[in-house]
Amino acid sequence: MTADGASDGGLGELYERHVGRAVALARVLTGDPHLAEDLAHDAFVRVAGRFGHLRHPDAFDANLRRAVLNLCRARWRRLRLERAWERRQARREDPAPAAYDSQERDAVWRAIECLPYRQRAAVVLRYYEDLSVESVANMLGCSTRAARSLLARAMATLRQTLKEERFP
Repeated sequence: MTADGASDGGLGELYERHVGRAVALARVLTGDPHLAEDLAHDAFVRVAGRFGHLRHPDAFDANLRRAVLNLCRARWRRLRLERAWERRQARREDPAPAAYDSQERDAVWRAIECLPYRQRAAVVLRYYEDLSVESVANMLGCSTRAARSLLARAMATLRQTLKEERFP
């Protein structure tokens, strides 16, 4: 550590190397680029604040990924509670469905956004982050078998949703 509190390895270098991937992961999980930046930066601050206490400092990337995942999960839960409260209040009408482009990528993204959080997280970690099923299971805190099950259910739901969208 230097006199100004920055580590010799460079907190800035650590930031440059890891935050881009954290923002991308949060963007895929939340669907909101601005929220993704906020969550990724919050995760970086949390993990960097504990960097000196990490058992394996070379595992910073995994710790940051887990922090992003946890913050996104907390946000997802908070939104679910807010939506439930709004339904109970019944103060507003359901908005009309948004018009989307007919491009296949948009259809896939909409289908992914409809998945339950754990299935969505499993798909994102497995196919976007290109992690092994074992790593997905570790990140989600479940068994490999449970991770495979989450992925299988998510893929079945995506296939069905996309099939229905193409051939109404």
